[in-house]
Amino acid sequence: MLLLPGLIFFSVTLGLVGLFFWLAPSKTEQRIQAMSGPAEKSPWTQNIVKIAGPFAQLSAPEGDWDQSPLRMKFFSAGIRHDDAGILYFGAKTLLPLVFSALVFLALRSSSQSNLHLLFYILLAAMLGCYLPNIFLHLKIKARQQEIFENFPDAADLMLVCVEAGLGLDAGLTKVADEIEIKSAALAEELHLTNLEMRAGGTREKSLKNLALRTGVEEVSTFAIMLTQADKFGTSIGESLRVFSDDLRHKRQIRAEELAAKIPTKMLFPLVVFIFPSIIMVIMGPAVIQVIRTIMPMLGGGY
Repeated sequence: MLLLPGLIFFSVTLGLVGLFFWLAPSKTEQRIQAMSGPAEKSPWTQNIVKIAGPFAQLSAPEGDWDQSPLRMKFFSAGIRHDDAGILYFGAKTLLPLVFSALVFLALRSSSQSNLHLLFYILLAAMLGCYLPNIFLHLKIKARQQEIFENFPDAADLMLVCVEAGLGLDAGLTKVADEIEIKSAALAEELHLTNLEMRAGGTREKSLKNLALRTGVEEVSTFAIMLTQADKFGTSIGESLRVFSDDLRHKRQIRAEELAAKIPTKMLFPLVVFIFPSIIMVIMGPAVIQVIRTIMPMLGGGY
């Protein structure tokens, strides 16, 4: 009875993994595309967009996509494809249908009642509907965590560049080139900020857009600090020194906070898995000896 759902699960999983490695470009291809400029869409991407387009219209909300909060979430997750919205809403329409069909095929031959079968189908449809939201949320959190952990190093590099005599724009360009070795996400955001300033945008607006794209509080503080230092004529180097010290202090506090949560997180596996094993090892021989001694006495043997 459990063989068919297991085979369906492993088949779908292996198919998705194979499709990912087939469509994902290698490091060499990414470097060639970066050197040759923006690449054209592959035929596979165009076909997927064509398939998902009609389904995306069923769940896509009305309104201006460029000003929607969801588009800003895509920016925070590092997703800047023009067809990201089509694929997202297409997945929100197709995944409930696919998951419901798989659950129906897996449970139709079982002894489940119609009410239970309907419940599992609705549960699978709800999971398929919210799976793109969960994926987007996890991707945003991972990217923000990466930016937060590497931003103190970028602030230190910025301080070194400013104290060495570079201007703020040149310093941002140098930091974006150097920090790419450690954090590609942060380097990409700084590079976009540099491009926006080169295209004619004001420094204040470019830094504000950097804070909006990342969604990290420390980056927003960094943008406000540079804007105020530029507006009031204060020393950018001194401001960066104080800011980098504060960032390192915040990173240390967050690490200590995570370390303090470890005993609480270890409580559940200790109680459920480790303590029963210890009790079994310690009390097992004693219980066996007691049973061997008392059972004959209860049975009438002396």
